Amino acid sequence: MAGIYLHIPFCKHKCTYCDFTSFPNRLNFAEAYMACLYKEIEMRGKELKDKTFDTVYFGGGTPSVIDPDYIYGAMKKIKQCLNLSKRPEITIEMNPGTVSAEKIAIYKRAGVNRFSIGLQTAIDEQLENLGRIHNVRDYLFCTSLLKGENFSTDIMLGLKGQSKEDVRKTVEIAAGSSAKHISMYALTPEDGTPIYTDYLNGELPEADEVAELYDYGRALLSEKGYERYEVSNFAKKGFESKHNLNYWRRGEYIGFGISASSFMNGRRFTNTLNLDEYIKCILSGFLPVIDNAPVEGDDAKFEFLMLALRTCEGVSAEKYRTAFGSDWKEDFEGAYRKTKEFLEEDGDTTRLKDEYLYVQNGILTEYMN
Repeated sequence: MAGIYLHIPFCKHKCTYCDFTSFPNRLNFAEAYMACLYKEIEMRGKELKDKTFDTVYFGGGTPSVIDPDYIYGAMKKIKQCLNLSKRPEITIEMNPGTVSAEKIAIYKRAGVNRFSIGLQTAIDEQLENLGRIHNVRDYLFCTSLLKGENFSTDIMLGLKGQSKEDVRKTVEIAAGSSAKHISMYALTPEDGTPIYTDYLNGELPEADEVAELYDYGRALLSEKGYERYEVSNFAKKGFESKHNLNYWRRGEYIGFGISASSFMNGRRFTNTLNLDEYIKCILSGFLPVIDNAPVEGDDAKFEFLMLALRTCEGVSAEKYRTAFGSDWKEDFEGAYRKTKEFLEEDGDTTRLKDEYLYVQNGILTEYMN
């Protein structure tokens, strides 16, 4: 598999927890930005002519805040310059406060067949505290427009004042809306974001409390037929995100747009985070890459192992041997010995025991040395 990611950095209002590259006050740059993004796709076309891409993902920012014709144009340019598989998964992130039936119709004409909707919580007061521009009613309206479509819903844990009852209500609404996929992840208060002040003041739940909310939410999702396939991702059978799976399987992907990251031919590279610099580079005929380095040796081995152990699929000894020509348990002998009690073996495959998957970061640090 290989994937395409397109970063749309515009939004109506920056959420209090957002650490992504996004601009709430520069929507007037959308036309110039998208023209440059189309040009970047053209510029990459020749070097990628032998690749076939199975997924396309529009992330942000808020892709649904810009004119939907720009999304249509991006898909048209991708089809002109790159090779897509016969039935690619094409996803767009949407904020419920920026959606209309007309936009969805244009997305579908462009080829979008999967929608990712940011609910976060079903408690309006908590949505307001997060700086979200939508309320629960907006989410329900949005999902009513997507009846019968393949869509995913995001849920956030560890919010100020969040209780188990709040999580139950959120899961009930997400599942009741017929979402095929639900991502449930913990809020990470990043330094420099407004919500970091709440964290410093001790107003956010402690890690143990968040873990309890996660276990509670996981049980509810299981009851409703959502199978966990990665730490934070749950899906009805057959509706796992191919875009996500490609990343965790260390597949290749190319990123377009400001701050977009790529992993191609054993190298990881990232575009500039500066909007003006991005536009200037493209208009001058240069790719806007600021970091470009190979991922090899022990770093590549750790990356393979770390990503695989985040999933319920686990790490395959055969796939590791095919990739690196060695046995992972020998390469990481000391760490494997220290963490063996947290692992379970199933033939060729090793995975974290179910009860330790949520706290896998603390376990996987042993493999970094």
